[in-house]
Amino acid sequence: MLPNKWNKIAVVTACLATATVAFANERVFTYTYEPETLVAGTTEFEQLITLRTQRSKDVGQENYNRWEIREELEYGVTDRYTVAGYLNLLQATNYKDPTTGKTTSTSDFKGISIENRYMVLNPAEHAVGLALYLEPGYDGEEAELEQRIILGQRHGDWKWAVNLKHETEWELNEGEYEGEFEVDLGITRQLNNQWSLGLEFRNHNVLPEYDEWKYTAFFIGPVVAFRTEKWWATLTVLPQIWGKNTGGGPQPVNGFELEDHERLNIRLIFGFGL
Repeated sequence: MLPNKWNKIAVVTACLATATVAFANERVFTYTYEPETLVAGTTEFEQLITLRTQRSKDVGQENYNRWEIREELEYGVTDRYTVAGYLNLLQATNYKDPTTGKTTSTSDFKGISIENRYMVLNPAEHAVGLALYLEPGYDGEEAELEQRIILGQRHGDWKWAVNLKHETEWELNEGEYEGEFEVDLGITRQLNNQWSLGLEFRNHNVLPEYDEWKYTAFFIGPVVAFRTEKWWATLTVLPQIWGKNTGGGPQPVNGFELEDHERLNIRLIFGFGL
């Protein structure tokens, strides 16, 4: 038998370890991935809801709203490799053409995606954590392949992460394709055992058929995360701060690129272990 003192220390240590496992994969950002992966043998469900809103009549899309709903099931294959399946359940778009007054509404099932995330450097053991990310997707008419380099680390109550993202999308019936480059950055501070508050930054760029840099847009806004013992939720509100159209289309309105991007993006993710 261990002395009573050491029994207490062992119990406290076990409790802390359990808490660490329980929250190991909570997401404190919604656009920026962190390098940590699930513990081997654990499973988590995540619900993602994104609202992209506020284009303008200058680009023929007044009262624009686009909802995207995705469901994800993650599994820790090893302590370093997490695989996840996405159901891209809904992409619903609604806007009015100001020249005709006609309202356009579309609603599509956007197929499935398979996320693969491998932690090369554990941030608990290295100065900077590093993970590699690969996600193919398919919906019958379109195919896509997304890659990310994920960096991040925690310093006391502060945590940061940076993602370098590249994606190619193919229109299978039309034979067209386009590339996307994106930089995502997040920094947050843990306020207490449940709440954290920070900022996320996003720069998104579109290159149709990789022959011109057509669109770029910059976003920055607050991110807030909440966790309990059984579930967690994270919300980001990202207003566009500047954008540019270099492809000859409608020019930025008041400095905002609104032909391919929106004035405001809002994303909510909540998840729980299974």
